[in-house]
Amino acid sequence: MENYTMEGRTYRYYGQEAPLYPFGYGLSYSTFRYRDLVLSPSALPVCANLSVSVVLENTGQRDGEEVVQLYLRWEQSSVPVPRWQLVAFCRQAVPAGKETKLSFQVTAEQRAVWAQDWHLEPGTFTLFAGGQQPDQQTRAPSEVLSARFTVTGAARPLRGC
Repeated sequence: MENYTMEGRTYRYYGQEAPLYPFGYGLSYSTFRYRDLVLSPSALPVCANLSVSVVLENTGQRDGEEVVQLYLRWEQSSVPVPRWQLVAFCRQAVPAGKETKLSFQVTAEQRAVWAQDWHLEPGTFTLFAGGQQPDQQTRAPSEVLSARFTVTGAARPLRGC
């Protein structure tokens, strides 16, 4: 095998074609609403980590569990990257009519791209938080929030951080 690229070999690189059963696919006995997606800081140095919080509310009549998923999208990259990449997830139980605030860390390593070595690049990124992948079509309603952040500084090897 001489071609090690992932294009056309995994759904993350298929372009606009959606997978039949994407990560997190499934139904629930309850409904959930996401709100108050906060990224801190909204502009960070190239080697820094990003703090993320989001509020998850159970709007249904039954207690339920939701798999909260965070995806990262590079808006511009010097090398091919996935449409979006799963960077965090957790299964959260929420009683009916209640809400909970969840916190995550997106590390510099999760923003690294491969170009003969792992390196970090400045630029604009979009973070998605919700119960499914961005732009996923499902029979069960679920929403995905998004927010942008910027990474400042010069590109550098990951091991240089």
